[in-house]
Amino acid sequence: MPRISPNITIPQEEIGISAVRASGAGGQNVNKVATAIHLRFDIKASSLPDDCKQRLLALPDHRITRDGVIVIKSQEHRTQDKNREAALQRLQTLVRRALVQRKRRIPTRVSAAAKKRRLEQKSRRGRDKSLRARVSVD
Repeated sequence: MPRISPNITIPQEEIGISAVRASGAGGQNVNKVATAIHLRFDIKASSLPDDCKQRLLALPDHRITRDGVIVIKSQEHRTQDKNREAALQRLQTLVRRALVQRKRRIPTRVSAAAKKRRLEQKSRRGRDKSLRARVSVD
């Protein structure tokens, strides 16, 4: 039962874990033993708070499908247990990311003094440039 925060835990029944054969190099062990782990977690059917579900579904993460299912594959370790722990750790990290509520940005305005300084600098720069103009003989 992964603990996300002091008051939020994910029941083991909501997490689907299956063992599959790992891909890539590794000798005969890779061909014989199913050490890689596929973890599936349905966000919409979970017991997470609704606001957390919404933020999770809105995350730009390739591991979240259109149906709202998190799919995590772990195969970096040689044992099934370590891969299971790594997959659960990744799930915890992902859900913790969704628990953090971002502060709403309050748009700021340019002060009147800053506007005045900007306009004065523009006119000064224009005056300097006009002094560089060719002098006409009249």
